[in-house]
Amino acid sequence: MKPEAMRRESANGVVPTRYWHRLDDGRVQCDLCPRFCRIKEGQRGMCFVRACEQGGIVLTTYGRSSGFCIDPIEKKPLNHFLPGTPVLSFGTAGCNLTCKFCQNWDMSKSREMDTLADAAEPETIARAAESLGCRGVAYTYNDPVIFHEYAIDVARACRERGIKSVAVTAGYICPEPRVEFFEWMDAANVDLKGFTDDFYHRLCSGHLQPVLETLEYLVRETEVWVELTTLLIPGENDSDAELQSMTQWVVEHLGPDVPMHFTAFHPDYKMLDYPSTPTSTLTRARAIALENGVRYAYTGNVHDKNGESTYCHACGQTLIGRDWYRLSDWNLTADGHCNRCGAPCAGVFEPAPGQWGDRRQPVRLRDFAA
Repeated sequence: MKPEAMRRESANGVVPTRYWHRLDDGRVQCDLCPRFCRIKEGQRGMCFVRACEQGGIVLTTYGRSSGFCIDPIEKKPLNHFLPGTPVLSFGTAGCNLTCKFCQNWDMSKSREMDTLADAAEPETIARAAESLGCRGVAYTYNDPVIFHEYAIDVARACRERGIKSVAVTAGYICPEPRVEFFEWMDAANVDLKGFTDDFYHRLCSGHLQPVLETLEYLVRETEVWVELTTLLIPGENDSDAELQSMTQWVVEHLGPDVPMHFTAFHPDYKMLDYPSTPTSTLTRARAIALENGVRYAYTGNVHDKNGESTYCHACGQTLIGRDWYRLSDWNLTADGHCNRCGAPCAGVFEPAPGQWGDRRQPVRLRDFAA
């Protein structure tokens, strides 16, 4: 039987939500994320997709997407979750952070409902993923916490069909909705955008501590597979001191098995006057992480086979070779151990890797509607 949430009625993408309360001055406060937007009737929150209608907070983008595409799971990036498999990816519009360096700003910063050109109910997405041979569905391009209700309903439908759910998120969410959201996720790549509150405040209009709390919650209290990504911006979050502090915190609070991805910034959105990140910066960050005990550290957005591949933390053998998003070497046993020394490799693996490669395949969801 379909779960109750799957029968949620939507009028033009608008559905009621749970995480809000009324204020004495007549406004309504949204309690989904630490922004705590306080808005009047007819106004929208910072994220753009949650609004005050008829005295409560509604989601305005339920069942509406900016488009669907099959990607390699490594593009999320997730290197230790079903490597080589295809994942059906989609997002909506808006975001609850205002990152000046956003690399997906055309969608995440959109204030145009026309951006949401592809409509799909949760069951349609799950059916499409199954029909297309995707092992998972990724909620990405913009942050899925802001389309909380839609993402959860899609994940419910996917779980009924054995399809995994992957959240690509900044982790900027309050404790109660966080529990409900991640109950339905199987893996998450969390953007740890920097490691100072000044960075989050100046460049993202947010704060660091809620993100750290989300990370600790995920690793300590859930079964969600977690990987981290940090976009390194020259002169902003790439100093040795900050990288030392960040990687030491990860090992101490999350453990050595949480993979870290250090990716290259390119000038975009409101930071067009900044230079692109040199490959040497990514290599330095990876080295610092490894020195501090992170077992799996990667470079991204550059061609670096050494920095893209997975190595055994015990004997150093290449476990999974990567060239961009193509897999080469595969030296894991059927149960995810190094086939040379027997040391376990942290992650979620199947006996053999997927063969999707580096393809990107747009999908028309209307072809899968019932």
